[in-house]
Amino acid sequence: MSEKMLEIDFDKAGGVVPAVTQDYRSGRVLMVAYMNREAFAETLKTGRACYFSRSRNKLWRKGEESGNFQTIREIRLDCDSDTILLRVDQHGDGAACHEGYESCFFRVLDRDGWVISEPRKVDPAKYGSSYGHPAKAGAK
Repeated sequence: MSEKMLEIDFDKAGGVVPAVTQDYRSGRVLMVAYMNREAFAETLKTGRACYFSRSRNKLWRKGEESGNFQTIREIRLDCDSDTILLRVDQHGDGAACHEGYESCFFRVLDRDGWVISEPRKVDPAKYGSSYGHPAKAGAK
């Protein structure tokens, strides 16, 4: 186990830590996911974001199916050593969100409720049923 992993408190939340992912150039928060030791080690080894999918209970290599991968520019650790900040270059069609938006934070609360604040970059049906969306005919 590397010194880098010993500094992260994976045990506090049952083997995973939150990973906040931010666009390196703009500073915009793209998404929040989780990493376990294995996902962190793969991220360090490959230079691409790898997360741990709690719902699928397996590694989630960002962009593996969609092509919307993230290359790591910088990794930061918070003061409690239990949250990682990934500063990345987002590749693919510009959508970090599985719903086809640039960021997972595409809703803004106004007086009447949640409002979508930006256009979709891509129709999420193109990602297929593994993303929880019905696939379009002819889509991969």
